[in-house]
This record gives sequence, structure tokens and C-alpha cells, in this order.
Amino acid sequence: MSDFVGFLSDDGAQNEARFRKIKPLQLTENRMSSCLLVIDAQESFRHRPYFMPVRLGPYLQAQNALIRSCAQAGVPIVRVLHSDGHDQADNPFAQASGLVRPIEGLAAFDAAAQFVKSRHSALVGTGLEVWLVRHGIRRVIVSGIRTEQCCETTTRHASDLGWAVDFVSAATMTFDMDMPDGGVLRADDIVRRTETVLQGRFATLCTVEEAARRAVEQP
Repeated sequence: MSDFVGFLSDDGAQNEARFRKIKPLQLTENRMSSCLLVIDAQESFRHRPYFMPVRLGPYLQAQNALIRSCAQAGVPIVRVLHSDGHDQADNPFAQASGLVRPIEGLAAFDAAAQFVKSRHSALVGTGLEVWLVRHGIRRVIVSGIRTEQCCETTTRHASDLGWAVDFVSAATMTFDMDMPDGGVLRADDIVRRTETVLQGRFATLCTVEEAARRAVEQP
């Protein structure tokens, strides 16, 4: 089997050209009905002014543990990267920057498929939805950067489309945000808010160990 990398572009011709240039990825037969999504775990964030190095270590510890547990159990792992904005080197989310690549310290893994998105949901314009259906995936495990942005948006979108979602908040990362009233919304509070609005409505909250176990025990 072979799979593809998806791009979403406002320029249809450019989008088509990008598809033609991409070599398909190879995927061995998958008997699992769960897969792990590693969303936007990329170097781009390190070059944003809001990046918080102190949060990187704990995130990578959990993310890498989840990757290794899934890989050992034979759970397919899908990499999703984000690229948008002007395609110049000074934009860390542009391909021209060289930063749309796995963040340093992320555990290496053989991706069952890789997609590049330009919207918050990994399911918009990438081909990921087709890939999930094609491979009989019924549950997705969500991890990556940022907790309340692309991870939460993908979770809500996947749930509305009918997938069961396990959200592993420890294996997501986010940062402090400035509030409209001038205050600061702390990253830990953002995580708690995301957990609160997702639990029981859009996802099942899981630890790393729980997500890996559910992927194997609940095919």
C-alpha cells in the first residue's frame, strides 16, 4: 500500500503541483482500528515569541512515551505538520524557513502517513479523513501542539465525523496567552479548560498508559 502527503493551498494549481512532487509513503497492512496522531510537533514553535522552553521537557517526555508505546504495540502513527502564511524564510511556518520539521527531541518513528495542513483541523484539506476511512480506523489518539488550538480543533472535528477520540493532554503542549482584558491566561489553565470542554462530549481523556492500552484492547 502507499499513502500520500496532503497540502491545502488557496492556489489550486500550486496545490496540484505539490501533490505531483511528493513520493508516496509505504504502509504495511494495518490490523489496528486505532491510530496515533502527532499534530504539529514541529520546530516552528520554538521560533515564536510565546514559546515557553520550560514546558518543552515535560511535553516531550509524555509525547515520546506515547509514540514508543504505540510503535511497540503496532499502532500506526500519523505525522501532521502545519504550514501557512507567506512562503519566506522569516516565517517559521513556511516551508522556506526549514522549520516545518519535527521538533528537536521528538522520538523518531516510522510514520504510517504524513500530512501537511494549513488550517487548524488536521482533517481539512489534507486527505487524512480519506486515509482513516481507507484503513479502517475507528479511534484516533490526539497528541501534539497546541493543546487548545489544532489538537482541540482536530478532536472536535473527528468526533463530529464519527470517530472515537482519546485525548492525551499530557502529550500536548501549549503556552501562556494574553487575554482581552490585559491579563494572562496561564498554559496550565488552558489545558484544564480544554480537558473540561472535551471530556464526555468530544473525547475520552487518557493518560499515556491508558491511551496505549485502549488502542490494543479495544480494536
